[in-house]
Formats: sequence, structure tokens, C-alpha cells
Amino acid sequence: MHNRVIQCFEHFLINLWCLKDFFELIFGAVFYFFESFVRLFVQPPLKDVEGEIVLVTGAACGIGKHIAREFGQHGATLVLWDVNCEALDQTARELRRILDVRVYAYVCDCSRRTEVYKVAEQVRREVGDVSILVNNAGVVTGKYTFTEAPDNLVDRTLRVNVAAHFWTYKAFLPPMISRNHGHLVCIACHGGLFAMNGLSDYCASKFAAVGFAESIALELLVLKKEGIKTTIVCPYLINTTMFGGCKTKWPSFLPIIDQKGAAKRIVDAILREKMYVLLPSSLYLLVAIKSFLPAKLGIIFVNFFGGLDLMDRFRGVPVPVSTYKKQHRGNSTGDSPVFYN
Repeated sequence: MHNRVIQCFEHFLINLWCLKDFFELIFGAVFYFFESFVRLFVQPPLKDVEGEIVLVTGAACGIGKHIAREFGQHGATLVLWDVNCEALDQTARELRRILDVRVYAYVCDCSRRTEVYKVAEQVRREVGDVSILVNNAGVVTGKYTFTEAPDNLVDRTLRVNVAAHFWTYKAFLPPMISRNHGHLVCIACHGGLFAMNGLSDYCASKFAAVGFAESIALELLVLKKEGIKTTIVCPYLINTTMFGGCKTKWPSFLPIIDQKGAAKRIVDAILREKMYVLLPSSLYLLVAIKSFLPAKLGIIFVNFFGGLDLMDRFRGVPVPVSTYKKQHRGNSTGDSPVFYN
């Protein structure tokens, strides 16, 4: 009799708990749908990042350079990482000349775990704790089918596009957690949402990067670290050398995006603490279509929008000259860079 009473009480508590979860689901659905509707007309205010330390990987050129410049215009201290020493030094000098902020530059191969940890410690000593981390560095092979792609290039794609995110998060996330303050930014690609012909290793790496960023966001939520924000950016083709030669089949619907415009929209989304940013906005429609279409019909849609022949005119980009044994000491002046072995 005693056990039966206990079992009935446990059953009642379980039902009560399920009822609570159900009402939380309904309330959350109504509230967040309403919030999303309101955000279509009223944008959240920009957060103040003046004095914040922003680290951008792959910052020597392209979209990374423009993202750094946008943050600098908002008063943030800039830390630039790249493997290309000459381009990095030129970018650092340019940003110091046009911006009234501190700019530090470090040569670092983000795909090498020990090098990331070593340079990250140097940044902590010379600059301070990074509060906004922008994982932007990326590479693409693109000129081969998967079976023809050299193993070293496939390995390079996975190490730069995925593994680097693990090491930079490991290096910079702990201080953010201790202060419950920070922002993690993953610059992925539409290839992290849709498979594309001729980009198997690249798409795999970007899918992994998106999944990793989403998982970390959930982990921080469970840890009740609401002060650490996450932004995942999935742009279509940007007019950099990375996808040189690629053409879009429907430029009015899926345009090749201007670097400066993309950087401005990305930084604006980060400052408004948006979790997902798809550029252009038409990608939201394609994601919704992908979720409901039968697989074979989805392939027809992919072909219609040019996903099967996107890489036909791809010219490729040279592999950057890596300066693994040299690291550019960060300095916020315009003096000549100093190297150490």
C-alpha cells in the first residue's frame, strides 16, 4: 500500500512537470514569434564596443580586413591574426593610419593548436582578454572532385575551416566564461547550409563550423552564461579572391556580395546580438524550402539556382605563404614590426 501511494505521487509529479513544460513551450512559442515579428520593424539597439578587444582571424585582407575596420570605427581595440605576414603588416599600418584605436597584429596559423595557444597567451600579456572573437579565416580547394583532391589540401581545409575554431575557442572562451561577458562569431558560408557540387570538403567543414558554434551556444545557455553571445554568419559568395571566377546564375536573387557592404551588415548584426545572419536575405527562403522539399525535388531546385555548376569557372587562389616560425609582435604604433623565433 505504501509503495502504491509513492508510485501514484511520483506519477502525479511527472504529469505536473510535463504540464509545466507544455505551458513553457506554448508561452515561449507565442512570445518569441511575437518578438520576431516586432524585430521586423524595430531593430534592437547597437551595443557599445568601445574599448572592447576584438580579435579577427584571417584579417590581412578580404572580408576579415573590412570587419576589423568596422569594429575599429566603433572604437574597439583590434587584434589581427593571419598567416600572411606582409599583407598583415600592410593592413595593420593602414588601419592605424585611418582609425583612432589601438591595432595589434600577430602572425598565427590558426590551424595549428600549439601556435594558437602560444600567440593567444602573447595577446593576453600584451593586449588583455579578448571579449569578441571573430573566426573568419577560411580556405577553399574547389578545383577538384573529391577523389581527385590532394589529401594535403583536404586536410588543410578541415584544419583551417573547422579545427581552428576549436583551438581559438579553447584559448579565449575561459576568460569570457569567468566574466560572463563576450561574443563568439563564426563566419561560415551558405555552404554550411546547402551542399554544393565540387566543394565536398569545404561544405563539410562549414557544416561542422555551424554545428560547433550552435553546440557551444547551447552549452553556454545550460551554464547560464547569458552574457556571452553567439553569432553565426552564412553569406553567399562575396567578391573576394577566395571564390574568384565563380558566377551566380540569378544575380538579382542571389547576388555576389560586396565586401564592404557584407562587413557592415555582419558587424551590425553582431552589435545587435543576432544569433544567425544569412546574406542575402533570400537565403532564408531557400533554407525554408530545403526543410520541406523531397530530396530529389531539392536537387532540381539546387540546379535551378546554379548550385551544380557554381564552381565551373572557379580560378582558385594561391596557398598563402605561411610564416610558421615567425610571429609578428603586436604593437599599436606605426613602428616597424618585430619578429622573434
